[in-house]
Amino acid sequence: MVRTSILTALIGIIGLLWNGCKGKINTKTHEEFKPFFAEQNVEGCCMIYDPQQRVAHVYNPTLVEQPFTPASTFKIFNSLVGLETGVIPDIDFVIPWDSVQRGNQQWNRDHDLQQAFKNSTVWYYQELARRVGPKTMHHWLQKSRYGNADTSGGIDQFWLRGGLRISVKGQIQFLQKLQDGKLPFSKRSVELVKSIMHNADTLGGIMRGKTGWGVQGQTDIGWYVGYFEKGKEVFYFANCIQTNDSNHKNFGAARVQIIYQALQSLGIASKD
Repeated sequence: MVRTSILTALIGIIGLLWNGCKGKINTKTHEEFKPFFAEQNVEGCCMIYDPQQRVAHVYNPTLVEQPFTPASTFKIFNSLVGLETGVIPDIDFVIPWDSVQRGNQQWNRDHDLQQAFKNSTVWYYQELARRVGPKTMHHWLQKSRYGNADTSGGIDQFWLRGGLRISVKGQIQFLQKLQDGKLPFSKRSVELVKSIMHNADTLGGIMRGKTGWGVQGQTDIGWYVGYFEKGKEVFYFANCIQTNDSNHKNFGAARVQIIYQALQSLGIASKD
């Protein structure tokens, strides 16, 4: 009974703290998502928000407010700032490779913004951030209310090993503002970033999003955030998984697979 009361209270808090939305949002917990995490041998939480029905579908509500390092999901925001400030004039802008050999062979060449986003090329976005500069980056983080807006750890490290943190719910709120044009960026910057977020036409719709993989303490943090377009309907998602097994063989794929299963379980996505 105590556990049920605590869970009910947490659901109520999530609803009350949902910012930027008018009217009541219902939160539904889905214990049936638990096997999706268990079969991948990871812990974590996820949220799928349906603005049409004003329902937030949640697994593990005790974690959806917990802040985590955004890792490469920050490339969405970093791209917006680069375009808005003119550091990157368009998505075809090339930053030359610095000739440093890195473990990911896809990174060892010149990249434009589209390629860097697709390949999650860390050095490209580190150079972008250095060109933006700490003062300007912090300005846009605060103006956009992105996570805790903490840039400690260095201009090319703060979203990787530094102080920047964002929660699952925070990711959803940011994505909804992006889609609705309610971020403090021009329409051009927003539309260009939406275009590079296109992952695949699958499951009966269009998937736009970004993965991320970072380390917080001794724990690997994996993300998949974005939104699923089904006709005129949009469904926002954020999945955050964790493991203390540094040799987890399927951690990368698990981030995406769990969201696919959750969307299918809710009847939002088809099973093609």
